[in-house]
Amino acid sequence: MPELPEVETVRRGLEPALVGARFQRVTQRRPDLRFPFPDDFAARLEGQEVRSLGRRAKYLLADLSSGEVLVMHLGMSGRFLVSQGGETRMPGEFHHEHGGVGAHDHVIFELSNGARVTYNDARRFGFMDLVPRPGIETCRHFAGMGIEPLGNELSGDTIARLFAGKRTPLKAALLDQRLIAGLGNIYVCEALFRTGLHPEAAAGTLATKAGEPTEQAHRLAGVIRDVLNEAVLAGGSTLRDHAQVDGSLGYFQHSFKVYDREGEPCVTPGCGGTVSRLVQSGRSTFYCPVCQS
Repeated sequence: MPELPEVETVRRGLEPALVGARFQRVTQRRPDLRFPFPDDFAARLEGQEVRSLGRRAKYLLADLSSGEVLVMHLGMSGRFLVSQGGETRMPGEFHHEHGGVGAHDHVIFELSNGARVTYNDARRFGFMDLVPRPGIETCRHFAGMGIEPLGNELSGDTIARLFAGKRTPLKAALLDQRLIAGLGNIYVCEALFRTGLHPEAAAGTLATKAGEPTEQAHRLAGVIRDVLNEAVLAGGSTLRDHAQVDGSLGYFQHSFKVYDREGEPCVTPGCGGTVSRLVQSGRSTFYCPVCQS
């Protein structure tokens, strides 16, 4: 599933085409994706201007002139392609082939600026919804969702407050969307490696008995932000289905220190350890048992 950096990369790629344009025609090719489309989906979009395009965790949020928000989630394999003048722009050294208009192109947005945005989703685990802007944080998609890891809220103090007293493994706590929203398996593995924290350590060890943040809590907050920002600048990580909206692939996978590197030497100079893998809650965790002891 695309993680936060991949979704942010898609948001930045869509923004020039969507913001300030109106939906002239919306073609909805099926009644549902992961969930049914909202009633009168195409009719409620047509004629509306996109005022802004934001992101909440792994969701894209297009604010419309109607006062509604178009909520979009990519699921496992969802992606957007932007074309203009009949041509799909494919810059970059690597490309992700698009099969053309067909069974997997489920929604097509034709915009007043001449752009066409196509939503393609082979597995149909993505979805779209229309939600009133007032009270959106309490709607079914976002109620109970945790803080944004790229926002100002993430700090050592916040991590200590969220994790204090928890015996949950640190990796599981970081993936808990009720605590910190948008973190996924890849970037949590990378952040824990850079911080030297073992994925099975109790989350509560990042807070003192008095509930104050440890030095590692402060460091982890900064490292999470650094890893995510680096991945966004690299265009995300291309593993299986993810591609940017122009079809080019992300590059951050070439910077992985531990993720998907089981059996390879640790990259830390002088470490001598070997990257290992363990399974936590059904997900593979990659780490260095020497650096992260």
